[in-house]
Amino acid sequence: MPLGLAGLLVGSLAGCRVSQPAAMRATTPVGMAAGQQCVVTPVNQVVTPVGRLVELPGLRPQVVALSPDGRLLVTAGKTHELIVVDPDAATLRQRVSLPSEKVDVPQPEAVSTHILEPDKEGQVSFTGLVFSADGSRLYLANVNGSVKVFAVDAQGTVSGLASLPLPAAHAPRRKNEIPAGLAISRDGSRLYVANIKGIGPGKTDPKTGQVSGNSHQYHGSLSLLPVPGRRDLARHTRTVLRNYREPMVQAALLPPRPGQSPRPVPERGGEPSVFRHVIYVIKENRTYDQVLGDVPQGNGEPSLCIFGDRVTPNQHRLVRDFVLLDNTYCSGILSADGHQWSDTAFATDYMERSFAGFPRSYPDGMDDNGIDALAYAPSGFLWDNALAHGRTVRDYGEFAITEKQWADPARKGRIGFLDHYHDFLHGTGLIRISSRPAIESLRPHLNSRTVGWDMDIPDAFRAAEFSRELREFERTGSFPNLVIICLPNDHTSGTKEGAPTPAAQVADNDLAFGRIVEAISQGPFWNETCIFAIEDDPQAGWDHVSGYRTTAYVVSPYTRRGVVVSTQYNTTSILRTIELMLGLPPMNQMDASATPMTDCFSDTPDFTPFTALPNNVPLDEMNPPAKKVADPLLRRHAVASAKLPLGEIDQCPEDLLNRILWHAMKGSGEPYPEWAVSAGADTVDDD
Repeated sequence: MPLGLAGLLVGSLAGCRVSQPAAMRATTPVGMAAGQQCVVTPVNQVVTPVGRLVELPGLRPQVVALSPDGRLLVTAGKTHELIVVDPDAATLRQRVSLPSEKVDVPQPEAVSTHILEPDKEGQVSFTGLVFSADGSRLYLANVNGSVKVFAVDAQGTVSGLASLPLPAAHAPRRKNEIPAGLAISRDGSRLYVANIKGIGPGKTDPKTGQVSGNSHQYHGSLSLLPVPGRRDLARHTRTVLRNYREPMVQAALLPPRPGQSPRPVPERGGEPSVFRHVIYVIKENRTYDQVLGDVPQGNGEPSLCIFGDRVTPNQHRLVRDFVLLDNTYCSGILSADGHQWSDTAFATDYMERSFAGFPRSYPDGMDDNGIDALAYAPSGFLWDNALAHGRTVRDYGEFAITEKQWADPARKGRIGFLDHYHDFLHGTGLIRISSRPAIESLRPHLNSRTVGWDMDIPDAFRAAEFSRELREFERTGSFPNLVIICLPNDHTSGTKEGAPTPAAQVADNDLAFGRIVEAISQGPFWNETCIFAIEDDPQAGWDHVSGYRTTAYVVSPYTRRGVVVSTQYNTTSILRTIELMLGLPPMNQMDASATPMTDCFSDTPDFTPFTALPNNVPLDEMNPPAKKVADPLLRRHAVASAKLPLGEIDQCPEDLLNRILWHAMKGSGEPYPEWAVSAGADTVDDD
């Protein structure tokens, strides 16, 4: 999907013959609109480029620099190279590898660049890309603590010269400096580097020397267009407002009307809803086809389904009993922005620029490295919105940091999945599990007895803790208006020894979700409760429609029964629907312009409860040691899984992990579906 540089890609209807402000048919899928020069984004909006578009498959461009003579336009992003474009011809001139970190003295320009081992780890850092005043040098800020230097010859050919190391930062959790921006003096003799890590925010302990402190699928493009005049600007402004669904934003700000009857999804915020409680379940990293591709009623591709009815019986029963959503998308790409979209309906400019290596943090809110206020939307989180308007909130694991230890202080050693599973199953109390908030405003509302991210803790435990507290709410007759639950184990741990098989972890996630729905639907709050569930991101997985397409669920007495809803929805649609149900205003333009999920509901309720189905895959089905795996490819995948940082969110190469999952479920003989994986994913040979 073409995603342009912020500020260079201008919304326009030129060449896009679309009826606005309806902004495409309600069922139009995300991606390039068929027969149109338009892109439908997974946040309900439309992008139509102006001028000439230079496609950049595999690149997420985030900086741009124009040479002083105007001959070269250079960009870089989430790849290990520079892209050089001819701005007049709108053609690609060069792809230039980054010079090696080993070369810290500029080489003679006559030396062939082929002798310089290219840097395959470097990436541009934030906004750091600049030409010298005479255009003979180009400098790039590298996320790994250096400045890359390139030569530009008289013919405009760019070649790597050297890497200039910056002084080490010695900051908490990071040794290397993070150069964020670059500038060069007019005479070209001085290079100025803006560093964002430095020595940290605190002081250095004179005794210990420690610093204290308190604080991937991509397809980019460049749009080349003349500077617009006054008339063009007025026309472009009108087009942008239509593409950003300005009438929807204005409608979202209208005051409630008196005398309205309660309905499932009120037309205006503050009007009455039949629901007093909303449960919002955030899962981890699956596409639609991976789970529901085998459901014949929907737009699925059965050959791409690996976690079908046998592995996920509850999710399949839910889409048979309630609505099947086959045109719903994640707004995020991975967990860092996925949890921002899931909780704030927004990703900040800093968040988007962090994609080149995430040098400062990985702000998913699941560990200490995931706490970063720069990544948070200034408009706040969903729970802030609820609390500010007098609603009650309870959080089970979202933006919570896991803490665990053996109950016996004398006992040492790592606590693995089977330790947790047996302790949970038999109630032995050998392990102490708790969580603390990643954001302080959550502290009064966090159930600290459950956790968010930790692949060694079964989702069945998370569901049981929710059910335990639900019984307390039923006893008192009071249940929070907004409940947020993190259920992450469908992420899986690959085929790593000591971890459950991918099928077992997805089955665990399915069982937990089914039990949560069962607990609510068979209790006193069912009549006034709506349950939503969606993945935070699709993890660059395969899908025959879009890599953003995902599984989503809407469960309530007022949800339509046994129907397919192909209206295009996404993460912001869920958030907007929750806001309307709870009488909340939108947080920002993104959820204000989102399509409410009214097509999922009926005015006539069906109070039939849901009964969870048992798991077909044993939850303690474990991956065998690599040496006991006979198949050569599966053995290599087991070895690779053992080396991957699967205990950390999204730190594994996405394409490699997806290949591991594919062959674990399909066998080594089934070819990996390259055609269904977006062009931007890093490729890894099965061989």
